[in-house]
Amino acid sequence: MSESALILALLAGIALGAIFYGGLWWTVRSSLSCRSLGVWLIGSFLVRAAIALVGFYGVSQGDWRRLLACLVGFLIVRVGVTRLTRIPLAGISQR
Repeated sequence: MSESALILALLAGIALGAIFYGGLWWTVRSSLSCRSLGVWLIGSFLVRAAIALVGFYGVSQGDWRRLLACLVGFLIVRVGVTRLTRIPLAGISQR
């Protein structure tokens, strides 16, 4: 297995993470004005999860190293999104 295949799998994981967590952000923002909130949230999750699972399956091509590289890219995006969207503690009233 070449290193370039692992790098491409890592980049694909980053793209899948951006789609998944970007979709989550969009869903939460859009849910504020939604009438059927439960259907909206469950539907969004199912679409995002299906995209991620099909993406992981396609990238891995039966090789655990590609799957692992893709997962690492996905988790990198998760950590980045978590840090970017963190609410400062100074803005929260503590009792």
